[in-house]
Amino acid sequence: MWSCRLEERKHNQTSWRKANLTCKIAIDNLEKAELLRGGDLLRQRKTTKESLAQTSSAITESLMGISRMMSQQVQQSEEAMQTLVNSSRTILDANEEFKSMSGTIQLGRKLITKYNRRELTDKLLIFLALALFLATVLYIVKKRLFPFL
Repeated sequence: MWSCRLEERKHNQTSWRKANLTCKIAIDNLEKAELLRGGDLLRQRKTTKESLAQTSSAITESLMGISRMMSQQVQQSEEAMQTLVNSSRTILDANEEFKSMSGTIQLGRKLITKYNRRELTDKLLIFLALALFLATVLYIVKKRLFPFL
């Protein structure tokens, strides 16, 4: 987040310096051209003042453009930061929900294990009761049919 702003600031400073350097070079070139052309001193001063005014307005427009670009970059950074805050909040909510679900799943696992053990015990008891019932029925049948044995 901060590194992104620093990079943007460095980029904007670099752009600003390049624009200033370009303008200075243009002014120097214009002055050299004026000096080399020679001619009337008054006309030369008038031309130099006009070129300086034009160069100055060009520099001002360039700086205004850079200022607008910097403003847009700051606005985009704020929007990105707000998006990150919202995403973080969503992730934290999901994490809390996952923790609560995890507890519920563990409780369900314990209950299923307990149910399986009880089911096994119930099957064993039913088998033993059936065996006892059949043994009792056989005993009664044996006593009724074969009383002498």
